[in-house]
Amino acid sequence: MEILYTAVAHASGGGRDGHVRSEDDKIDFDVRPPKEIGGSGEGVNPEQLFAAAYSACFLSAVHGAGKKLELDTTDAAVSASVSFGNVEEGGYGLSVDLDIYTPNVAPDRREELAAAAHALCPHSRATRGNIEVKLTPVD
Repeated sequence: MEILYTAVAHASGGGRDGHVRSEDDKIDFDVRPPKEIGGSGEGVNPEQLFAAAYSACFLSAVHGAGKKLELDTTDAAVSASVSFGNVEEGGYGLSVDLDIYTPNVAPDRREELAAAAHALCPHSRATRGNIEVKLTPVD
């Protein structure tokens, strides 16, 4: 891989119940487990951060794939739902549902666009084969 950019972030404290900061200080806040898994829910949590990052990255991939497929991705949007839970083998796992809104793409081309974006997105590439990622083109 030819590296074009490297982001650096630091976690301190108790991990899920601690603090995160990017090296450039653009991110600097407390993280707290959500109430659903016994935390206070008062800070952001790793799943929210992952959902934000994945949705932004996937939207860029939608625009890139749309350009290649000659589809109008103006006003496109992506919502990522990241779920955290127990896995059969023990420990914890994640799953992701991506809702892909492309109002200017014909309904019969939306799945093609979603699949092309999934092939292009680095977050999708990083998770492929590791976690379930569900793609849902929505109106």
